[in-house]
Amino acid sequence: MIQRRGFIRQTGIAFSGMIVPLPFPGNSTNKKMKQEKQYDVIIVGGSYSGLAAGMALGRALKKVLIIDSGDPCNKQTPHSHNFLTNDGKTPKEITTLAKQQVQLYDTVAFLDAFVTAGSKTETGFQLKVQTGETFAAGKLVFATGIKDIMPDIPGFAACWGISVLHCPYCHGYEVRHQKTGILANGDDAFELSSLISNWTSNLTLYTNGKSTLTKQQSEKLQQHKIAIAEKEIERLEHKNGYAERIIFKDGTNAAIKAMYARLPFVQHSSVPRSLGCEITGDGYIKTDTAQRTTVPGIFACGDNTTRMRTVANAVAMGTATGMMVNKELIEQTF
Repeated sequence: MIQRRGFIRQTGIAFSGMIVPLPFPGNSTNKKMKQEKQYDVIIVGGSYSGLAAGMALGRALKKVLIIDSGDPCNKQTPHSHNFLTNDGKTPKEITTLAKQQVQLYDTVAFLDAFVTAGSKTETGFQLKVQTGETFAAGKLVFATGIKDIMPDIPGFAACWGISVLHCPYCHGYEVRHQKTGILANGDDAFELSSLISNWTSNLTLYTNGKSTLTKQQSEKLQQHKIAIAEKEIERLEHKNGYAERIIFKDGTNAAIKAMYARLPFVQHSSVPRSLGCEITGDGYIKTDTAQRTTVPGIFACGDNTTRMRTVANAVAMGTATGMMVNKELIEQTF
């Protein structure tokens, strides 16, 4: 049975000594919907992008199921930034409020589950979750995000999202002017060094082995007083996720307060690919300007489709996706 989180309290009107319940999320009005397994749209992924798509579709009176396994990529991040009205809040605060607001729309239901498989049907699509239950919809939205692949450096994973960062626009202000490192090599290292130099002049590039920078790139970094360290890293010392020191394999060390890295990743869900959605050379689900994938009826939004990995962008993409899905549904029946 779908677990719909709604209001615990009930409201009603007093009449002749009796309480007549009003329709309210969580009342019997919605219990029937909980038992149904056919929806207009199923959204896989209930974080920022998925919830935004769900709100847009709920407001468009579409019957929607949001399936989420509760494993967001930013679960370690202490604060979210650069998102108007929510700057400085924790990711959990933002998603909790967002879910509460989406739950106000009676046509939107939630299921705590992990989607394991999908298939095409004559009328749309069918998804299976880990319990074996199946749910069907005319349209699918994948807002499933990505899964970062951590380097084999002890301490790195514990600092990821806290003091080892992926985005200066999300976190650069909080570590401005601090002793900062970049873990990268080659073209990525040069590009990231240039970008991060905006927030601090106390910057060192750690290539974790022999540098693959071109001569011109190395000279450019040296002109901007960005040091290049080619020593191999043994571990990252930290306190509760806050980096303190890099320990190198030769026994030397370097103090550090923050580090940036661009990690390789995989799609958090393999279901879009199994349904035929094309994956780009960079590893993202390929979409057009309306967030349609290469499979008709399947849309995607959020971190699984773009390198622009911010909360604000995820919300914007989710809202646009919900609108485009609704437009397509209308055009099919009008």
